[in-house]
Amino acid sequence: MADDDLATLGPAAGPRTTPTAPAPGAPEPPAGGPLARWLPRIVTVGLVLAALNLRPAITSLGALLEEVRDGLGMSGTLAGLLTSVPPLCFAVFGFAAPRLARRWGPGAVVCAGMAAVAVGVAVRPYAGGTGGFLAGSALALAGIAVSNVLMPVVIKSWFPDRVGPMTGLYSMALALGTSLAAALTVPMTRALGGSWRTGLAVWAALAVVAVLPWLAGPARRRGTAGPAADPARPAEPPVRIASSPTAWALAVFFGLQATAAYITMGWMPQIFRDAGVSAGTAGVLLAVTMAMGVPLSFVLPRLASRMRHQGPLAVLLGLCGLAGYAGLWLAPAAGAWAWALLMGISNCAFPLALTMIGMRSTSSAGVVKLSAFAQSVGYLISIPGPLLVGTLYQHSGGWGLPIALMAGLMVPQIAVGVLAGRDRRIEDET
Repeated sequence: MADDDLATLGPAAGPRTTPTAPAPGAPEPPAGGPLARWLPRIVTVGLVLAALNLRPAITSLGALLEEVRDGLGMSGTLAGLLTSVPPLCFAVFGFAAPRLARRWGPGAVVCAGMAAVAVGVAVRPYAGGTGGFLAGSALALAGIAVSNVLMPVVIKSWFPDRVGPMTGLYSMALALGTSLAAALTVPMTRALGGSWRTGLAVWAALAVVAVLPWLAGPARRRGTAGPAADPARPAEPPVRIASSPTAWALAVFFGLQATAAYITMGWMPQIFRDAGVSAGTAGVLLAVTMAMGVPLSFVLPRLASRMRHQGPLAVLLGLCGLAGYAGLWLAPAAGAWAWALLMGISNCAFPLALTMIGMRSTSSAGVVKLSAFAQSVGYLISIPGPLLVGTLYQHSGGWGLPIALMAGLMVPQIAVGVLAGRDRRIEDET
């Protein structure tokens, strides 16, 4: 295998039993008996379970952050740094995903990622001290990061004609896992005796379950599916991702939407509370914003995959965000429910970005490089946003400047979303 090629996961990755070539454009039939015929369904289950585990390690900590701070004697500054660790880990470990996938195959890496999430989530509450807690969190976040990057290539490899629907299913499960962890962590902690350590560690069980489908076969298969595996097919030229304007547009779009999402999750309840909304209602408003992603994350990728140009969707989501920010500035309490809904719609730029990643390359190898580049660069871009909002809020004494910054960032998000949504492939640009 050439160094620039990626051994991608696919239904025809097992040993071939016949030299007969498949019909042009059609994937090869899966080899290996009954298990191979069930592999696409197993992969679907694995995708859903993996997606359910990509945020609980983060949102469960947010729900119990005050108890964790008290239990570990953590300073406010260190707690603030802890909330900035996820995007940093996503960026750093995301860059390693293509190399790991070349060596072991995407299925094996996702399987290992889920195992890392299980171990990290289970160990961190009991590791002793802040250092052990951070190390366990970093292990779990590393598993999440590589899985984040490789989900689009798994979808592209196994379901090349269903990128939109499968991305929608994956995005919906991710949003559901986020909402469930935010809503259930505190009640489960109380039901299990009130210990924050148990309340955090219990989410490891879901990650253990997510490992099982990948062990059933996909984790051991490394070849490329369908016509790309035909030895008579000429080798594709290497993709120089950094020279693609579309890749850069996608990376900036991903980074700006991630910035908006982290600002919303971190600061929107405080905006409502400062406007006179009760703490309980502010929490419910955030839950409504997050829950909007469950149905829309399923519908939006389906719609995007049927469009030649996804730019209009980026514009529509951006306008919802601008309307929501305008409402938060002018009448945050009076129209709180409307602003929460609009921000929830705007945050669905995430599944749109994932869908465009799957559509902007002709090969699985290109998709994994594009996914790693767009997500890693994007998460690096997103790191300063929430910290800058907090600084502006502290020094200005109000929400006028922070909200103006949020609205201002939505304008370039719309612009690069239009550029990233154009009907072109990165192979044609590089």
